[in-house]
Amino acid sequence: MKKKGTFSIVFSFAHSAKKKLILSVVLASISAIIGVVPYIAVYQIINLFFTEEATIETVVMWGLVSAIAYLAQRIFFSFSTSASHHAAYHILEEIRNALTEKLMRMPLGNTMNKTAGEWKSIIVDKVETMELPLAHMIPEGISNIVLPVFVITYLFSTNWKIALSSMICVVVGGAVYAVMMKNFGTQYEDYMKSSDYVNSVMVEYIEGIEVIKAFNQSSSSYQKYSDAVREFKDYTLAWFQSTWGLMNLGGAILPTTLLGVLPVGVILYVNGTLTPAELTLSIILSLSIVAPVSWFTVMVNEFKLVQYAANDIQTILELEELPQNKEPAKLKGWDVELKNVHFAYNKGCNEILHGVDFKIPEGKFVALIGPSGGGKSTLAKLIARFWDVTEGQIKIGGVDIKDIPLKQLASQISFVSQDNFLFHCSLFENIRIGKPDASDEEVLRAARAAQCESFIEKLDKGWDTQAGEAGNKLSGGERQRISIARAVLKNAPIVILDEATAFTDPENEEQIQKSISKLTEGKSLLVIAHRLSTVQNANQIVLLKNGAIHAVGTHEELLKENELYKNMWEAHVGAKNWKAVSRREEMA
Repeated sequence: MKKKGTFSIVFSFAHSAKKKLILSVVLASISAIIGVVPYIAVYQIINLFFTEEATIETVVMWGLVSAIAYLAQRIFFSFSTSASHHAAYHILEEIRNALTEKLMRMPLGNTMNKTAGEWKSIIVDKVETMELPLAHMIPEGISNIVLPVFVITYLFSTNWKIALSSMICVVVGGAVYAVMMKNFGTQYEDYMKSSDYVNSVMVEYIEGIEVIKAFNQSSSSYQKYSDAVREFKDYTLAWFQSTWGLMNLGGAILPTTLLGVLPVGVILYVNGTLTPAELTLSIILSLSIVAPVSWFTVMVNEFKLVQYAANDIQTILELEELPQNKEPAKLKGWDVELKNVHFAYNKGCNEILHGVDFKIPEGKFVALIGPSGGGKSTLAKLIARFWDVTEGQIKIGGVDIKDIPLKQLASQISFVSQDNFLFHCSLFENIRIGKPDASDEEVLRAARAAQCESFIEKLDKGWDTQAGEAGNKLSGGERQRISIARAVLKNAPIVILDEATAFTDPENEEQIQKSISKLTEGKSLLVIAHRLSTVQNANQIVLLKNGAIHAVGTHEELLKENELYKNMWEAHVGAKNWKAVSRREEMA
């Protein structure tokens, strides 16, 4: 695939900003053209004095022309900048929307290959770095191109020698900067990698602060963070120190147009080639080149920011997606069938699942159990199509899930995992996520069904409590019930519970079971559980071991026929009895 250029990538997101961009270009062009008028006015005033034709009226007139032109130039420039800022924010909005939509279409594994810090760095930080360059590139770029072109054209029309003399400093200064920029691409890439790593470590440190404190790992974890910050500082300083000499030299040469123009201009004046007015204007105009040229040296770094961010964005947008049909599939019910399912997270990696076959009949309860690391959670996520199977098929209602549009598939499945993520909004809105268009009464009904009312109403702000404010006030079981309430509200015909009782404490266990019972009424249900007592009434229990089916049957059948299940059950019952004794002793 042909690699796109930076501007090609950026402006591919400018659909909603095209009018603003065009307006910005037009206004910036008018501003730049008007910006030449004060120089013409100055020339006229100088010429009037040298020809002894200056009067108060003519000087005031050209002074007013200059002032009005300057004011008009600033007005047009301001409107151009305003339009370009609006365009820049529209572009950033489209980029962020495209990235988040891409995440929804990618296999979950590709998303999880990057840490939260890395995703935050790209979607928030790197995209944000594009705003200022994009907002200023058009108005300032056009202004800083038009003025030097006008100046050089005028100087060449006056005398080619003085035109060339005005460019000496630009050529020499440019050569110095070119030497300095020789390894700029590689150095900048290393700088950004180091910056990304610091971001990632910082997010990891903050997100894991509770675990760090709990296990007394503050010193070692902080050491990792401080090492990352120090390495970033050392690299940045080393890079800057290696360029300071050339940067200062180039910065000293670029503004010295006068050193070339003044001696050459004086010689040409003495020889009668230049008039006094032309010499004076040539000196003034040569000085006007300095600011635009200096702007371009600054914009090299700004452009590199945009280039680096655009390349990262393009890399993500070109990642492989889960293929899907656009037309809704016609499902014949809501049974789920797995046929010879094989799965490996990446090509060349060891298989996690090896030829798994089983069926969840519509409206039936199937449990998936087995030793840790056997592939149970992976299998559940494959049914929800977080990944695609490496080999084999998963069907819902007789249709391969690959032929079901992702939006339609998601609407058919409620997935409740042990990771009960709460969004930064009220607990009420956290539940509404299950069905965004649900009425308040529907949300409350789902919350009651999930046994949420009893603990939410005890909070100071009740339903309006922000998830972040609730924080550690909510137990794992209470957070679980909020997740279950979402699923109740969604009311999908297929329910997958992946260790949904993992955080259940004795006080919450009965409430959780009531929530689950309400959620799963009449649904095709797959439950992954370590607590065998929660699945002993399943219509069928599938025992998964080392990525393959070890046994299938009811609770009674497996107790009689399977040694592994019998051992697991006895261990579970023993642990349960021990907990019951412990609780009685505590109460005594």
